[in-house]
Amino acid sequence: MKVRKLGNTGLLVSDLCLGTMNFGMAEWGIDERASLEVIDAYLDAGGNFLDTADVYSAGNSERICSKALKGRRDKIVLATKGHFPVVAKFGDPPDHANAAGSSRRHLTLALEASLRRLETDYIDLYQVHCWDEHTPIHETLATLDQLVKSGKVRYVGLSNFDAWQIVEARQLCIRFNWEPFITAQMQYSLANRDIERGVVPVCQRYGMGLLPWSPLGGGVLTGKYKGTGAAEATTRFGAIADVNNDWRKAFLNDRNLQIASTVKKLPIRCGRTHRLWHCSGSSADRWCRALSLVRRASRS
Repeated sequence: MKVRKLGNTGLLVSDLCLGTMNFGMAEWGIDERASLEVIDAYLDAGGNFLDTADVYSAGNSERICSKALKGRRDKIVLATKGHFPVVAKFGDPPDHANAAGSSRRHLTLALEASLRRLETDYIDLYQVHCWDEHTPIHETLATLDQLVKSGKVRYVGLSNFDAWQIVEARQLCIRFNWEPFITAQMQYSLANRDIERGVVPVCQRYGMGLLPWSPLGGGVLTGKYKGTGAAEATTRFGAIADVNNDWRKAFLNDRNLQIASTVKKLPIRCGRTHRLWHCSGSSADRWCRALSLVRRASRS
């Protein structure tokens, strides 16, 4: 696996980052054992970049990652996020008014909680998970700057910002000499290319690394969903029984299914396979074969 610089820094990361949103997710994810197998397979393939978040499976994803870090923390670039409330089920209300957001209070407490779950004394890349309409951005930026100065965070990033929000944040960092965001983690796939109009040019202008999330369109681009109706219970959207759920409709819709159908035809023309996640064997074996297929297809 190749390595590249993370944004405009000297930090080197593998060209494929392993996202851990489904680790320990009871509804549609994989259990701890399978999660650790996937991490081992990823590291054996040359990867060194893990991305998690406090909100993933109510903190369980971070706890699983902590076990994978044992004895090899220095070899792994670890990213996590803070903003959303850590609750039993994503979307549930926070325990109290200050248990969410990007305020100085919440981000500081959220980072400390992540450090405990991950059993580490520093985070390589700490990301603000979402823009906060209620907290002044200068409060968030000043807080992140102090977290870096404390040594608990090495670099800071953002996720799910609009282009103008990234520009405003960068200009404030320039004005006050605060630690700038070096990465933007955004939804990006053949099913959702919105960031090409604004976010991508802004990231290029400021030398920020772009970390796409959901590059397979929530799994729709794998071809495993046959329609917008019933889906296998073990899949992400099969676990959401309500076909009118906003999250499900955003991914599993006629437009995206048509894109997936078109994508399915392209590898066949190149003599490749599109069935990345339909391989036999253990979770680790499937991941390794999927990785190999993705890399071969990208060279075609």
